[in-house]
Amino acid sequence: MATTSLPQSTPRNGVSEVHILWITAGLSCDGDTISVTAAEQPGIEDVLLGAIPGLPKVYLHNPVLAMEVGDDFMKHFYQAEKEQLDPFVLVVEGSIPNERVKKDGYWAALGTDYNTGQPITTCEWIDRLAPKAWGVIACGTCATYGGIHAMAGNPTGAMGLVDYLGKSFRSKGGLPVVNVPGCPVQPDNMMETVLYLLYQAAGLSPVIPLDDQLRPTWLFGKTVHEGCDRAGYYEQGDFAHEYGSPKCLVKIGCWGPVVNCNVTKRGWMRGIGGCPNVGGICIGCTMPGFPDKFMPFMDQPPGATLSSTIAVSYGRAMRALRSITNNTANKEPKWRHPGSKLTTGYQPATY
Repeated sequence: MATTSLPQSTPRNGVSEVHILWITAGLSCDGDTISVTAAEQPGIEDVLLGAIPGLPKVYLHNPVLAMEVGDDFMKHFYQAEKEQLDPFVLVVEGSIPNERVKKDGYWAALGTDYNTGQPITTCEWIDRLAPKAWGVIACGTCATYGGIHAMAGNPTGAMGLVDYLGKSFRSKGGLPVVNVPGCPVQPDNMMETVLYLLYQAAGLSPVIPLDDQLRPTWLFGKTVHEGCDRAGYYEQGDFAHEYGSPKCLVKIGCWGPVVNCNVTKRGWMRGIGGCPNVGGICIGCTMPGFPDKFMPFMDQPPGATLSSTIAVSYGRAMRALRSITNNTANKEPKWRHPGSKLTTGYQPATY
């Protein structure tokens, strides 16, 4: 199916096109790719069809979304390895297995090595492409920190991309791995990060700001709690004890006060949704310790007993004082006297 691109503006640094090589061959469910198809700020279509001013022409090579299959799809990866596809951004989805913890076989692979006839493992693709990529993005919690597959006792030795490449890794563009966690990734968070890097590659934005866990600071600089509609209930010490309640969910397992994530502010699609917004607890899926540090998911988090007890005592006093003020505020001003004869305190001027 042919697509028509809109006219492209000329980037400041002369880059006319950028390829995005998106590997989904890590240990994952492809959920991050599926999630990103819902993005609208920007949408994938906006980026690929040239609807955003200032961007070079962008080509996406994702095995889940591509129309090409087999050699027609894989040729772009082989070209990138030979530095015939420059510049390109490498996106890795799924946790990275440790191929050294078994006697034979492989955990994950993509394509075939023409010299040996054997599958090319995901780890080998990362070795071949990451140093040659202008930028590298870890998409979703599996790729950023290992996620579900990296739980204690897992047989694959799974890890995040930074664990595999090392914190000292720098791409061809001088950047560390850019982590965009989420299980799955929030769609607009991912596409907004891609857009930022494309603008940076075009010389139209400064270096992307990252926190100490290499997450974009403007997306992960605040906690779930700071943007949560239920936060007022916490402050008043008013907690839910069962699901379905509109009150704060900390006592039934929500980790929102200590988890870096913007989903309560941003929602999930078109500003709608997001775990606590629709009655679900925050289980910490954007954090490096997920899931081990946050299980069992339905239990009250450690520390919540003390903090909620303090909040209950403080909140009881606050609710009492506020009820007094609320009662006062719900009355008309004293100078207004409705009745058989309306007097308002207003006296017309006499001349």
